[in-house]
Amino acid sequence: MLFVTGGSPATVYALTPLATEARNAGHEVLVASNAETMEAVTGAGLPGVCVSDVPIRHHIYHDRAGTPLVMPEDPDLAIRAIGHAFGRMAAAYQEPLLELARCWRPDVVVGGTLHYSAAVLAARIGVPFVRHSWDSGEPLVVDEAAAVEMRPELDALGLAGIPGTALWVDVCPPSVRDPEALQGTSMRWIPCNLQPPLEPWMYSKGSAPRVGVTAGTKTAPGYFFDYLVQLAVALKKLDAEILVSAPPAVAGQLSEATGMRVGWLPFDTVARTCDLLVHHAGGGTALTGMVYGIPQLVVPNMPKLVAPSQRLAAYGAARVILPGDDTPEALADAAGDLLANDHYRERARDLAEEANAMPAPQEVLGLIEKLV
Repeated sequence: MLFVTGGSPATVYALTPLATEARNAGHEVLVASNAETMEAVTGAGLPGVCVSDVPIRHHIYHDRAGTPLVMPEDPDLAIRAIGHAFGRMAAAYQEPLLELARCWRPDVVVGGTLHYSAAVLAARIGVPFVRHSWDSGEPLVVDEAAAVEMRPELDALGLAGIPGTALWVDVCPPSVRDPEALQGTSMRWIPCNLQPPLEPWMYSKGSAPRVGVTAGTKTAPGYFFDYLVQLAVALKKLDAEILVSAPPAVAGQLSEATGMRVGWLPFDTVARTCDLLVHHAGGGTALTGMVYGIPQLVVPNMPKLVAPSQRLAAYGAARVILPGDDTPEALADAAGDLLANDHYRERARDLAEEANAMPAPQEVLGLIEKLV
């Protein structure tokens, strides 16, 4: 089984449970990804093959010729721009993946939601393709934009479009899925991340409410850095313990900017102890909150994250504050409401019950075995 992912560590963490289950069942597994995510692959104990040195940020902010691009301010155009970026990543992956398949031919290819090169590779070598979601749903226009970007590659191969999938694995609980999305095979979300040695405060807490704050695994100067500072500082007025999670490379700078302790947290462990998660609406963070039954304050930092956030809020397990409305006062008031109101906790627990009743990776692996 060849797993294809990349773009951020989160895209690796999402596929780790199924890839690990496959290895434990005795199957041969390789994970093809790009250089920026290799630590996440090998840190999960999985065999990784680097098929590109180019980070996803380059594809987002540069065209194929290397000409700088500016992310559109219009939300609809910004969503399409993400599709074009992942289309460029797919084009960069295409030949290295084919060369890998010549040396190590998989019987099935499993690709993360936006890793279109996985679908193309499976079609080229004639094996089943499994598409594996990594969040609460991507807008369909992302697929459309990626197909436009990949038109030269698709035409060269005689493909009318990005090839379809033999199996669609959906990790989002049904109650908060996009009603217009394709119907897939459900699989339980299992939180994964790099593991530091645990300290007692990571798995236990005191009497004060605990709030976990993050802007995801890609936070860097000029990239969601100021956004995370704004979130953390706004929550200072709460009578709560605030834990800020960020990549180690920027932890010192963030600690200085916020006056708070900041570090890489083993979120699968720490989140269980939290009474509230405050974050950027990232798929992995949101799904972790869902399976652990934790109320969430989501402040989407990308247009494509707005709709999934609103579905979570409509269910009653979260509140959403959109960009422009995210004043310090609004953030603090919303966080205080989420901590004080039992309704959010009850709805979050209801959603957790649904999420944890979804099929385990072992069951989904059985469906993939039947495809082969």
